Amino acid sequence: MNTNVIKINKNECIGRQIEWSLSFRPLVAYLKRRLKTEETIKKEFYRFLLERIEKEGALAKNLIVENLSEHKETLELIFTILTPLMANEKELYWALSTPVPDQIFFSTDLLYNFIQKNVEEKDKVDEEYVKQKEKNQLKFIYNVILKRYYNYSALTNNEMCFAYDNPQTGLTQYYNVNVDTQFVDITYKKNELPSLNFEQFSGFVDDERGLELLHTTLPLSDFKFDGFTVISVTDVTLQHAIDGIREALVNHNYQTEAYKHIIQTLRTLGGNAQLEFGLLPLITVNDKPILDDDDDSSILINAGKQFGIDDSVFYQQLELYKNNPQPLFFNKITDEQVKKTPFMDAIRKSGIKSYSILPAFYNAQLVGILEIYSKHEVLIDDMLLSRLHSAMPLLGQLFQYRIEEFNAKMDEVLKDKFTALQPSVQWKFNQQVWEFIRKNKGNKNAQDIETVTFKDLYPLFGAIDIRNSTVERNLALKEDLKMQLEKLSSSLTALKKTIKLDLIDKILYNCKNWIAQTSDFISSSDEDALNEFLEFEVYPVLKHVEKNHPAAKEIVDDYFASINPATGVAYENRRTLETSMQFINSSVGEYLERAQEELQKTFPFYFAKFRTDGVEYDIYIGQEIAPDIPFDMLFLKNMRLWQLQSMVEIARLTNRLVDKMAKPLLTTQLIFIHSNPIDISFRNDERRFDVEGSYNIRYEVIKKRIDKVKIRDKDERLTQPGKIALIYHNTFEANEYLTYISYLQEQKLLTADVEMLELEELQGISGLKALRVGVNYGNEEISYEL
Repeated sequence: MNTNVIKINKNECIGRQIEWSLSFRPLVAYLKRRLKTEETIKKEFYRFLLERIEKEGALAKNLIVENLSEHKETLELIFTILTPLMANEKELYWALSTPVPDQIFFSTDLLYNFIQKNVEEKDKVDEEYVKQKEKNQLKFIYNVILKRYYNYSALTNNEMCFAYDNPQTGLTQYYNVNVDTQFVDITYKKNELPSLNFEQFSGFVDDERGLELLHTTLPLSDFKFDGFTVISVTDVTLQHAIDGIREALVNHNYQTEAYKHIIQTLRTLGGNAQLEFGLLPLITVNDKPILDDDDDSSILINAGKQFGIDDSVFYQQLELYKNNPQPLFFNKITDEQVKKTPFMDAIRKSGIKSYSILPAFYNAQLVGILEIYSKHEVLIDDMLLSRLHSAMPLLGQLFQYRIEEFNAKMDEVLKDKFTALQPSVQWKFNQQVWEFIRKNKGNKNAQDIETVTFKDLYPLFGAIDIRNSTVERNLALKEDLKMQLEKLSSSLTALKKTIKLDLIDKILYNCKNWIAQTSDFISSSDEDALNEFLEFEVYPVLKHVEKNHPAAKEIVDDYFASINPATGVAYENRRTLETSMQFINSSVGEYLERAQEELQKTFPFYFAKFRTDGVEYDIYIGQEIAPDIPFDMLFLKNMRLWQLQSMVEIARLTNRLVDKMAKPLLTTQLIFIHSNPIDISFRNDERRFDVEGSYNIRYEVIKKRIDKVKIRDKDERLTQPGKIALIYHNTFEANEYLTYISYLQEQKLLTADVEMLELEELQGISGLKALRVGVNYGNEEISYEL
C-alpha cells in the first residue's frame, strides 16, 4: 500500500470555496453503531480498529494529509474492513481521499502507479480534460449536497468514466471512477436552507447555467465537509465497448462514421490493435445476395474491387455461405486455400495474412458476416471469440437494421416509380429498382428507370356485370329527385303560411313543372338544369328565409335534412342501390382474391381486378412471370378450367345474395378467350400494366367493346343472368372450352343448353363468336376443388 500524497485537481479555486476537514470521526461513529448491532466475529475486529484509532489520539482529530503516512498500519486496517476479504490489493484500484476529493493520501500500488503514469501525464498536455475534470468535481460536490439535504439525486451519480489510451496495446481503455461518501458529514453553516425549484435543474448535466444557478442559490462557502472519501476504479472497457454498439443501434446510427466507431469498439473488445474488422450485411434482391457499394467496411468487397474479382464470384460464394453459415478461420493464408476459395486470392493480394469469418444472426436468420483480419499472422482463438461473443447479438441487430434500411430504400423507389405490386411480378421490379439505384449513385442527373416488360404471356379476361346497372341508376335517380321535389313543394307551401314572399310562389310554380318533367326519363342535361335551378334559385331563398324568419327555421332545416346524402329521404333509392351493388362487388371481389391466392400455388401469374358497375379482372400467365419455374401449357389449361369454374361459382354466389339485398340485383358472367400470347409493359405514368404492340392493343380494344355486344340479327344482349358467355375468335378455342363445359355439366354445375352464337360486328371488329351456357342453380350443395 502507498501513503504518498497525490494531488487530484490542479484547480485550487474549488477547494478554497468550500470548507472541509479531513478526519475519521464519521468512521468512528459508524464503528460504534455497528458494535451495538453486530453479532458475528466482525464485532471484535470493529472493536480492535476503534480502540486503535482512539489510542492514536491524532486520528480522532482533524488530520493533516501529509502526516497520515505515520499511521500506515491503521490505514491498512481501514482498507481491510472497507474491501472484500478475498480482495487482492495488487489487483485493486482503490484509495482514500479528502472529503472533497482533492488529495489521495492512501492507495493501492496499482492505483498510485496508474495515476502517476496516466492521469498526471494527461493533466500536463490536455487542458480540455482538466477543465472537464474540474466541472465533474463541482457536479459531484453539489450532487452530494442535494442528496443529503434535498433527497434529490437526478443531476449525476458518483461515478465518472475515464478514457485512457494504453501505450502498450495502442487501444483505448475505459474506467469508472466511483467516489463513496458514506464517511463524509456535511454541515450547513447558516440557519435555514433555501427552497429549490428542481424543474430549473432538468438540464443540469449538460447545461452550465444549472451550475451557475446552484452556485448562486447554494454557495459552497455555506457548507462544511468533514471525514474522508473512498475511491475505487473499475475497468469497464468491455462494457463500454458493448454500450457503444448498443447506442448506435438505439439511435439507428449505422452509417459510415458509426461503422468506423463500431470497428474501433470491436478492436477494443478483441484486445489487439493488430486486428481489423469488416462488416458485411447480407443484403438480398429476390432472395439472392448482392454487394452494395455503400457497405465499404468489408475487406471482402474492397479487395474484390481493387483486384477486379467479378461480382458473380462473390455472389456464388455468398450464396454457398448463406446455405451453410459457420465460422471460417484462415490464420495463415496458404496457396492451397487460395486455389480452393477464389476470393482468398484478392484477400492475400491486399496484404492480409490472417482472415476469419463469423456469421451473425437475427431471430435465427443469417443477416451478415463479421470479418476479422490482420496484416500480421494473428491467431484467432477461443479466447478472442469469447470476448467477441457478447457483441454478436448486437451486430446481428445492426445488420438487420442495415437490411431494413436497404429494403426501405428499394420500396421507396418502387412506390415512387411503380405502385403496389403482386409478389408474382414484384421480383422483376426489384431487379429493375436495384439496377436503377446502382447506376445512379451520386448522379444528380439520374437516368429514367427502364420499363418493366413481360413478353409472351397468355391473357385471360373475365367480367361480372350487374345487369341493367345504368337503367337501375336512372330509376333510382328519378325516384329520389321526385321525392326531393315533392319535399321541396310541401316545404314551400308551408312557408307561404308563415311568411309573405312573392318569390316563393314563382319557385313553387317551377317546382311543380319539374315534378311533371321527372315523371319521364331524365337525361344528364335535365339533371344539370335541375341542379342549377336548386343551387341558384331555391337555396338562396331558403337560406334567406332561415336567417331572417326564425319561425320558418324548422321548415327549412327539415328540408335540408331530407337532402343529406348520408341520411336524407331524397337519397334513399340511390343509397339502397349503391349498398346492393357494393354487397355484390365486395362478395365477388373477396371470392376472386381467395380463389386466385390458392391458384397461385400451382404456377405464379399476374392478377389485376377492377371495379366498374361490377368486377372485371385480367390474368396473365407465362414463362416470364416465373423464369425459375418451367412453364407448361398444362398450367394454361388448368387456368382456363379454373376460370370457367369460378364463373359458375360466382353466378351461384350472386344468385344466393338476391334475397339478402334491399334492392335485388342480378349479374351476368363473361369470358373473353384469346389464345395467342401478348406482351405487357408497366406504364409508369398511369401505374398499371398495359399491352404492347399494335396486334396486342387489338386485344385490349375488344375487351372494352364486348360488354354490351348483341347476337347477330337479334336485339338480344349476349350476356344474360343465369348464363355464362364465352367470346372467342377461332373454332379450336371453342372446342377446348366445350370439353371444360362438358366436364362441368357432368358435375351438375352447368345445364345442358349450350348455344353456339355469332355476334354483331363492332366498330373495327368482326368475326367474333360466342358460347353461352346456363348455370345450374338447383344443386347448390355441390362444391368443387379449385
